[in-house]
Amino acid sequence: MRRINLTQAVALVALLPCVALATPNPNSAVVKERIFNDCGSTVLTSTNLYPASINISETLQGCVGGFANLHNWRLSEDGVSAVAFGNGDGFRLVFDLEMTGAGRGEAGLSLSPWFSQDVDGRFNVRNTDGEVACFGGRLPFYSFTGSHGVVYTGGVIRLQVTYLPNGLAMVDPGTIEYELEYNASSYSSGPLPFDEGNPAEDPPFGLWGILNEARVGGYVQHFISQAPEGSNLTVNWSNIAYEKFNPPVPTVETTWGAVKNLYR
Repeated sequence: MRRINLTQAVALVALLPCVALATPNPNSAVVKERIFNDCGSTVLTSTNLYPASINISETLQGCVGGFANLHNWRLSEDGVSAVAFGNGDGFRLVFDLEMTGAGRGEAGLSLSPWFSQDVDGRFNVRNTDGEVACFGGRLPFYSFTGSHGVVYTGGVIRLQVTYLPNGLAMVDPGTIEYELEYNASSYSSGPLPFDEGNPAEDPPFGLWGILNEARVGGYVQHFISQAPEGSNLTVNWSNIAYEKFNPPVPTVETTWGAVKNLYR
């Protein structure tokens, strides 16, 4: 039997890799309609041609009161279910967005946490007042309207997010950068750090980043009471591009028994 000394064993333990989970590699998208459904009689159509385009169009019909209808799409690896993103999964998502019609609402890019996978975490473009801002879920707040004077008045606006997990620690938290292009001008938030998640929820969800079981894609929230009967709101996402950043393989502690077994 081969024998090893203490120094060799400690060095070996430090080099033993853990099993790294692969960063998602989406090849499709799935559309989910009527997450909020304050008016179930609207005429709703969706067309999914990912990555070329995704289109959701809704016309108000028979709506009395109510706040909003919410629809979304999510990146997928099988065309059936939304793919789960982990706290350590670095990626970039970018697309062109256009809102048309007399309907009132907001739409954009979503990076939703495990506790609100269909609703929160928005890079939000609103056609009521033109505000463009990022907020909700785990996302650090940033306003392109407040910081740069960007006001959406129609046409195509290009949205991009880049998430880097970094060390997922207080001294090296995950960061996200929001970027947009509109009316021939480009803007960036710069890398913004995530705060600490709830320690009572780690494990299994992690800290200092997007947290495990996140969902990524787009959404439209149609304000039911802010436009007349028969008005339409159409949102088109086009030129959708996704890039993954594989994390480095971390190391983990092991037991003396595991080390000994390697040399038997």
